[in-house]
Amino acid sequence: MEKKSTIGVVAVILVVVLLLGTTFFVMNKPAVANEATDYSNENNWMYAPKVINKTVDVFYLYPTTNWQTNANATGPEICTIDNSSMRTGAQSAYERQATAFLPVANVFAPYYRQMDMWPNNRDQITAGIPTTDCTAAFDYYIKNFNDGRPYILASHSQGSTVMTNILSGYLKDNPAVYTRMVVAYVIGYTVNNTYLDNNPHLKFAVGANDTGVIVSYNTETPNVPAGTNPVHATDTITINPISWSRFEVHVPASAGLGSLMVNLTTGAYEKVPQYADAQINNSKGSLITTAIVTGFPMPIAPGVLHSFDYMFYYYDLQANAGDRITSYFASRQK
Repeated sequence: MEKKSTIGVVAVILVVVLLLGTTFFVMNKPAVANEATDYSNENNWMYAPKVINKTVDVFYLYPTTNWQTNANATGPEICTIDNSSMRTGAQSAYERQATAFLPVANVFAPYYRQMDMWPNNRDQITAGIPTTDCTAAFDYYIKNFNDGRPYILASHSQGSTVMTNILSGYLKDNPAVYTRMVVAYVIGYTVNNTYLDNNPHLKFAVGANDTGVIVSYNTETPNVPAGTNPVHATDTITINPISWSRFEVHVPASAGLGSLMVNLTTGAYEKVPQYADAQINNSKGSLITTAIVTGFPMPIAPGVLHSFDYMFYYYDLQANAGDRITSYFASRQK
């Protein structure tokens, strides 16, 4: 594997801090716990473009940005829809993830009520309010914004947990909507054969151009022991985001199209030469990289590069979305 240079990326945190004063929102009325957020209220959309200039949409769900502030909490906390720190974090996540799709799609991104970093029963809790909100947002998007266009699903971390519920629930119940799905980038969470067996209408990608499929991977360094990554299970299915193969072949960084990292002088995200190599390890259910990051505290576990799942392979994802869109339209002309 090729040796990588070291880049300090503490500025990722600084960018979030710098954004703290830039969130604008209107207070919503308190929501009943089991009642979905009102997505006819435009203030509950982070992004919903008024001008539609692409033939395909993206529906994006951001990762966990709701950080628990109650040190005495004895259980998970679900933030309100107008929680300012959640919204600020969501906007930062959008900038380093969802913007990858702007050259090829109209990007729609709702705010949603999230659970915090409480470690227990996360799937069960996320299946409650977060999934209720995101399903309502997706339904509103389909009925009011989409206008029959093909679409891509994109998500990360908690957003991907929720996205698996939309795929297994809403899209199962609405097969005509599912036929317009180009691809689902369900990154930073477990997608395994048990999930696919329980949802036979879904399938995992096998290459760079298949459509109607799920794409998923979880990035970590070689020294993370199997079974210790709290983000995913060891039976997680993985695709390589540089080669778009599911084989355990090492792909050097030189084969990639570029990464999105932080300029340490300006604090801005910018394109750099591909920063990370990639190799699937099926026994661990992981995407392994030898890329080195310093000055950045790993918020989940040492060696778990969860925060860089999109950034390392940003331009590979961008190009792949374009390739799958081309394939989608070509398949419908036959």
